[in-house]
Amino acid sequence: MKKIFSKIVSILMASIVLFTTTSFAVDMHYCGDSLVDFSLVHNVKTCGMEKQQSEINCEKAFSEKPCCSDTQIAIDGHNELKSSFNNLTFEQQAFVATFFYTYINLFEGLDENIIPFKDYTPPYLIRDVQELNETYLI
Repeated sequence: MKKIFSKIVSILMASIVLFTTTSFAVDMHYCGDSLVDFSLVHNVKTCGMEKQQSEINCEKAFSEKPCCSDTQIAIDGHNELKSSFNNLTFEQQAFVATFFYTYINLFEGLDENIIPFKDYTPPYLIRDVQELNETYLI
């Protein structure tokens, strides 16, 4: 179970790194209010209305608002993955040092923890001394 969990966590962390470092752009071409074309990898195809607008005389073209528009949505990923430890405050340095010290010493001495009376059975109870003396621990 532990191996499966660690594999799932490692795949999840690798996919998070992959998606945060990936950058992409979406190009969209609108003709009026309707979406004509969109693309993730190359420039979009136009609807052909730009050619008709260029044939109109200049005075009329400046007064009218063009009906076609191109929109690009760009999402930039992280470029620098290595964080710098030079900018840690004293409190952060103290926390990191304490964390590593306690984590390293957490498992120290577990192999040497030997119970010498593990193989021996406890003695049989002949009489209950606390009940005879009427002394009870609360």
